[in-house]
Amino acid sequence: MEKVNIHHVPSQTLIRQGQPHKSIQSPKQSFLEQLNKAIQPQELKISKHATDRLRERNIHISEVEWAHITDKVNEAKVKGIKESLVLMDQAALIVSAKNSTVITAMDRMEAKDQLFTNIDGTIVLS
Repeated sequence: MEKVNIHHVPSQTLIRQGQPHKSIQSPKQSFLEQLNKAIQPQELKISKHATDRLRERNIHISEVEWAHITDKVNEAKVKGIKESLVLMDQAALIVSAKNSTVITAMDRMEAKDQLFTNIDGTIVLS
């Protein structure tokens, strides 16, 4: 194992021979950056699968409704929800709050007799 002499190296920087120079960040800064990134409002993405289901099932969601869904999914994410069921008047969506992605969609009649698994939160919109 290679010895590293740190006596003459500034306290914020460690340099190993043959390795790129890296600054050491304090854990507090790193955690704060990660926390800010995690709670930053994210635009909702729609997977190809969900796009196909919306089209096949003739489900139309307005921009205003998408904005409302996005706000609620971001709120759920802040509360620690990873996978959510979003119930609307005309549709039911499975959304990964963790990835800000709509995974699948179905109309409410189709969702009526479904069993939803692997979700840890539900958002009911009217």
